[in-house]
Amino acid sequence: MTNSTATAEPTRSDKLLSALERAGNKLPQPFNLFIWLFLIVGVVGTAAALAGVTVQVPGAKDATVVKGLFTGEGLAWFTSNIGQNYVGFPPLVTVLPILLAIGIAEKTGFLSAAIRAAIGSAPRWLLPYMVGFLGVVGSIMADSVFVILPPLAAMAFKAVGRSPVAGLLGGFAAAGAGYSTSIVPTSLDALFAGITNAVLPSVPTVAAAAAPVNPVSNYYFNVVSSIVLSIAAGFIIEKIIEPRLVRQGISDAEVESSGDSVLTIDDDGVEVTVDTNEAVGHELTDAERRGLKFGGWGVLITGLVILAAVLVPFSPWRNAEGEFLPRSPLLNSIVFIVFVLFAVGGFLYGKTSGSIKGFNAVPQLMGLALKDMIPFLVLAFVMGQFIALFNWSGIGSWIAVAGADGLKASGLTGFGVIILFVMLCSVLNLFIISGSSMWTIMAAVFVPMFGLVGLEPAFVQAAFRVGDSATQVITPMNPYMIVLLTYLRRYIPNAGFGNLMSGMLPFVVPFWLLWLGVLAIYYFAGLPLGPGNDIFIETLR
Repeated sequence: MTNSTATAEPTRSDKLLSALERAGNKLPQPFNLFIWLFLIVGVVGTAAALAGVTVQVPGAKDATVVKGLFTGEGLAWFTSNIGQNYVGFPPLVTVLPILLAIGIAEKTGFLSAAIRAAIGSAPRWLLPYMVGFLGVVGSIMADSVFVILPPLAAMAFKAVGRSPVAGLLGGFAAAGAGYSTSIVPTSLDALFAGITNAVLPSVPTVAAAAAPVNPVSNYYFNVVSSIVLSIAAGFIIEKIIEPRLVRQGISDAEVESSGDSVLTIDDDGVEVTVDTNEAVGHELTDAERRGLKFGGWGVLITGLVILAAVLVPFSPWRNAEGEFLPRSPLLNSIVFIVFVLFAVGGFLYGKTSGSIKGFNAVPQLMGLALKDMIPFLVLAFVMGQFIALFNWSGIGSWIAVAGADGLKASGLTGFGVIILFVMLCSVLNLFIISGSSMWTIMAAVFVPMFGLVGLEPAFVQAAFRVGDSATQVITPMNPYMIVLLTYLRRYIPNAGFGNLMSGMLPFVVPFWLLWLGVLAIYYFAGLPLGPGNDIFIETLR
């Protein structure tokens, strides 16, 4: 990582990043993108309807007639269902309750304090791996992890005599490249599951034969992925990033900040403000330690009570056969379980640490969490219309059947086609960094298509996770790259995107290959991805 001056000749990496930035800037914003996609589906469906196109879905008794938006029937359907298309968008049902609880845990400081405690208690040799682990599982805090973890990691590294720049880069890379996985269910799991369920009705035979998708459908896969990626992140920080910084003589002394101390980023119309001069201490106060103790005990006791309630014989959370798999009230209660664990832990932390006075603060914290989600709630309106039209028109069935027939004819029905799918996701992720936006587009086509060749929707969703994260730490479309650059300039005053590129690339390829390797092991060994979710739809193979 070299200190380039403002007048230096642009490097090859600078030119690549600039090209990516120009290409990405030509894409419509997500809201506009889904309006265009909605109109395209409407036009294509109308042309197909006028041409009398029908499609025979394997296993269905009757052929599906493709319908068009710009017909009498289509316009009547749209005007009658615009509200239901929105409020019936499945991700809203799962994401919003979980987000309310995570809002309590985050706004009281519970999650931040837990991260600071973990970093502060790690011995010197373990610190890179702890930063890697906290980064990989940090998606529990949503985008806040990009602002909170990197400077804390830098301070922790400096405190034990290690390179703060290594901690800074490692914390950001682990958080970004491993964003789609975690050892605990998060709002992202609920969001992905909701989108997956939203597209399944386009091919009823797949929807009927596939296992239900819920926030823990990828849980086993996520846990293994989190562990593997955490170890990889720690290894890269310790063996590649830090030695390179030492060889290059990068100083660990912070420089005086110049210019404005507040950085504002326009991320799809959302203003993100970061005080780049604010000191973030990693030492916990006595009140915070007390809050962590009570919050942790609250989570543990609540978890034990839930466990006891579901394990007793004749538990109402078992299915009719007295089991939990493949379908049961327990699996349908995942959103509730995640909600109550975060809410209890966050409230007890806030009450005992003094960050909130009492229960009256809870609705305010929930309101703040929903305020953070306003951009998604607006985007969900057009996403819901797009998915509803895609399903109603029969375009989804048409594309899925044609795509599945094409895959079978080409012979690319094994893991090779999954690799191509993951590569496609990784390339698109350079331009569309919103996971919900990209999964909505990809799921609408590939979940039913791969379902018709015998792959479970939960597996397609797991494959998407691999391609969705790794490349987002090397694209200027990621607004938090600017935040990282601001932090980096504390140590390297003239740092630019080329410096970031050289610091992030060592993480991207290993993460991508290792994560794909984990997916391959699950695929070839036929291991369950989560409770009740396998790789193949046996009745459609």
